[in-house]
Amino acid sequence: MKNRNIKIQSFCAPRLSTIVMAILKRLSLLLTLLLVGSPAWATIFTLQNHCNYTIWPGTLTGNGATVLGGGGFSLPAGASTSFPAPPNWSGRFWARTGCTFDASGHGNCTTGNCGGMLKCTGGGVPPVTLAEFTLGGSSSAKDFYDVSLVDGFNIGVGVKPSGGGTGDCQYAGCHADLNGSCPAELQIVESGSVVACKSACAAFGTPEYCCTGAHSSPSTCGPTRYSELFKNSCPTAYSYAYDDASSTCTCAGSDYLITFCPTGQ
Repeated sequence: MKNRNIKIQSFCAPRLSTIVMAILKRLSLLLTLLLVGSPAWATIFTLQNHCNYTIWPGTLTGNGATVLGGGGFSLPAGASTSFPAPPNWSGRFWARTGCTFDASGHGNCTTGNCGGMLKCTGGGVPPVTLAEFTLGGSSSAKDFYDVSLVDGFNIGVGVKPSGGGTGDCQYAGCHADLNGSCPAELQIVESGSVVACKSACAAFGTPEYCCTGAHSSPSTCGPTRYSELFKNSCPTAYSYAYDDASSTCTCAGSDYLITFCPTGQ
């Protein structure tokens, strides 16, 4: 009986430690907000890397609000990081792969490159998988979010609400390795390997694929065989510009966990 109690204690202690550390991290982030004069209420984004290699997440703010994570940073395999976003923040996250940067932050990436800088000031060069957000102005207002393949695919991404949000709070993501099933005409190949899969718009540039010109409305721009390939593999992700009905997610008062390589690609 004595040995059994010891086993139970050794199992519970690490679990309790994990819970305490999560609480302390949240408190630390909120304290940071207060010290810099930001609103006490904020959305916490946690980015975790389940890939078996280092990635370099990029962040881009879409409405002139706070730049999160300095615009970009390194995230080793198995690592995670968190930062707060203010109310009404709008922007996107993506993973860069195969990057090399010097001490000044200048360099280049195989996919998702943003002007050759570690800290992005613009978007990632397609093809790249995007996690997109428009946050509400209060804890009771809806956030809108999605995972988008409109700019193509480089690695899998998943978005999961966390921290007790209300509303639909759906999971959004693309778990499939679309590089493995990418048609030859959409492939980006480096050193003999497919490292990304272009959208049909990026590959062909025509109005029917880009939803422009005479095809610039939902009634004139529908799915194509290429977008359907993306959609069949990743049903909860945006596959083309007007793929709103099954791809836009909402939640109120939640934090968000963004996982790169959700299945450990």
